[in-house]
Amino acid sequence: MLTRYDDVVNTLRNNDFSRDIELNANLPESPTRKFRRENERSKSILNLDPPDHTRLRRLVSKSFTPSAIEKLRPRIQQLVDDSLANAKKIGSLELVEELAFPVPFQVISDLLAMPTDRAEELRDWSQIITATLEPTTSVDDLQKGQIAIGKMRPYLEEVIAHRRKNMGDDMLSSLISVEEQGEKLNNDELMSFVILLYIAGHETTVNLIGNSVHALLTHPEQLAAMRKIGCNQNMIDELLRFNGPVQHTIRTPLVDVAIRVGDDDVEIKKGSLVLASLGAGNHDPSVFNNPHALDLARANSNRHLAFSGGVHYCLGASLAKLETEIAVGTLVKTFANIEVASEPEWRDRLTIRGVSKYELRVS
Repeated sequence: MLTRYDDVVNTLRNNDFSRDIELNANLPESPTRKFRRENERSKSILNLDPPDHTRLRRLVSKSFTPSAIEKLRPRIQQLVDDSLANAKKIGSLELVEELAFPVPFQVISDLLAMPTDRAEELRDWSQIITATLEPTTSVDDLQKGQIAIGKMRPYLEEVIAHRRKNMGDDMLSSLISVEEQGEKLNNDELMSFVILLYIAGHETTVNLIGNSVHALLTHPEQLAAMRKIGCNQNMIDELLRFNGPVQHTIRTPLVDVAIRVGDDDVEIKKGSLVLASLGAGNHDPSVFNNPHALDLARANSNRHLAFSGGVHYCLGASLAKLETEIAVGTLVKTFANIEVASEPEWRDRLTIRGVSKYELRVS
């Protein structure tokens, strides 16, 4: 397990470390590994190494440029305002169900111009599949995930087939038509990426919004600072550093590597499982002064590792930050008083950290 900032960064940036754990790690046989091996392995960009990862990222990255994301600001603001409208009337807000979940989910649906007739099913499927990404996942979770993918895939195939015949000004149409150096996404790659957008595209933002609000409510002086000058991207960086939605990522070395610890080199054998703790790196005192304090004015908060690093740096980082800036900033601006009605319930996860329920009183 790597906890020092520099060790985590170096590992994420080092192509001698693979993200394809199932292919390259020397792991003992287990029921979950047997299940993964016997069923279709994920073609997700999350699990690929260069050059396959490089090719896919090059093809899809055009849809995530900062200018393209910034154009979404008015729509995100509208969704947030609509989500808070009822809270204004009744004086209460269930943060996750009424704000943190619906806004990012609808943004992804808007980006892909997805039909709204099966939105509830898409939400359920994506949550079930997300649970399978945990290193502590059970065979039962994997089986449920496989069933969810089995239901989600034919629905998405139908949507994609229809879109091929009716192209529009949306991300799905762009992904279908994108071409780079004569290469395009094949059907499996397109399907995997659309599923990834629903999983990673909203799940991390849901938790980021929840974690951010919780951090502010437990640090009233920082909440007051945000009220005074308004929410900005530097503040979101600090909230990401303080308690990000993804706490660690796993790699396996393709060759024997050595990491310096004090005066000694610690050897990590090829095929070993290496857990790089993003959360610990974000609290390394050698990089962040007084790291366990929330400081929205922190000068180097943008050095956080919440979105991983290297070739696997989160493609949707700009979108997640924009959504959180608008959601949290509008919440704080709209209500002069925000109080905890009941203590938050936390997700039972190791990799993903976030609240699952958070009842607030607002006025």
